[in-house]
Amino acid sequence: MDKLNVVTCSAPVNIAVIKYWGKRHEELILPINSSLSVTLHQDQMKTTTTVATSRSFLEDRIWLNGVEEDVTHPRLQSCLREIRRLARKRRNDCDPNLDSTSLSHKVHICSVNNFPTAAGLASSAAGFACLVYTLAQVFGVEAELSGIARQGSGSACRSLYGGFVRWIMGQKEDGMDSLAQQVEPETHWPELRILVLVVSADKKAVGSTSGMQTSVQTSCLLKHRAESVVPERMVEMTAAIRRKDFAAFAELTMKDSNQFHATCLDTYPPIFYLNHVSQKVISLVHRYNRHYGETRACYTFDAGPNAVIFTLQQHLPEFVQVVHNFFPPETNGGRFVQGLLVGHVALSEELKQAIDLEPTPKGISYIISTKAGPGPCVVDDPTQQLLGSDGLPNINCLMPCSPGITKIK
Repeated sequence: MDKLNVVTCSAPVNIAVIKYWGKRHEELILPINSSLSVTLHQDQMKTTTTVATSRSFLEDRIWLNGVEEDVTHPRLQSCLREIRRLARKRRNDCDPNLDSTSLSHKVHICSVNNFPTAAGLASSAAGFACLVYTLAQVFGVEAELSGIARQGSGSACRSLYGGFVRWIMGQKEDGMDSLAQQVEPETHWPELRILVLVVSADKKAVGSTSGMQTSVQTSCLLKHRAESVVPERMVEMTAAIRRKDFAAFAELTMKDSNQFHATCLDTYPPIFYLNHVSQKVISLVHRYNRHYGETRACYTFDAGPNAVIFTLQQHLPEFVQVVHNFFPPETNGGRFVQGLLVGHVALSEELKQAIDLEPTPKGISYIISTKAGPGPCVVDDPTQQLLGSDGLPNINCLMPCSPGITKIK
């Protein structure tokens, strides 16, 4: 076999605090409203993708966690086609002497997640951002990539930047102005901490794509939200982040999450992404804040039951202990809190009584402790490559996932 051209990259998950829900153009994935997200740190949650090209490859192929998938998926093909187009354009416009033979080579793609997939934790965002970023490295494309990633998965455009990122909905019919922009880098707010409370790692019953389509067709609240609510919230959220105003950030985050799920309920037939544990987490956060007379924690839920909690470093140990107390985990030796270390504190009886919720054993499987992080990067360590010298997945792509981790479905 001819020598492979191989590149491995990783890309982060992002969690929207001003939600994207609904498209005005299905094929180009143009949203009906702008959105804003926080990029999570890749040390805790990421997608890793290896792309190889070779004149020996007979066709494009893709594996997700060692299982070969359909490479003709329209969204995947959109990303491949656009990257190859930009690579040809670069060769023609900038460097006519560039070796063009590699542009016709087929690609082998292998991708893995280290977090639950299709459970409402933005796996497609990280996956398509990583795919597009890695393809760009392989084909030497130096361009604005968020518009390409958007055509794979809308929120993937936000995973191409670290820190705090807005996706501008744009006005053009061709979507050329529907792009992501960094609001502030990951270093901007070092005290901000993020907890992912994994309520369920199961695949959600209603996928985001079909859910959005039904909401656009049937929800009156969705139209009102897009036209009358989100524009002002985008301005307010950007300002809150820039001045590191946690109280304002938290209130907007919770209100927007609530309204998103209200839109799902306003859809016909209604969509239920939250379950009884999700609802209990919401109650817990509000009771916790009410006890202190200030906003110390906030929640947001994407299209799934798993909660994402934002708090400040000074309140993190106590809030984690609150979760542990009211959602006591299984005692099977698994780590309840994964990721960044969290110190231990004892809860006061006064706080427990103020929250006053019936404990829900095993309601939360585990917690991922993380913070804001950077955008995609090239992985230089050859031992992390997911494809072997034969262009096929390495054995480490076929290994069972570690506890609490679900492979891509």
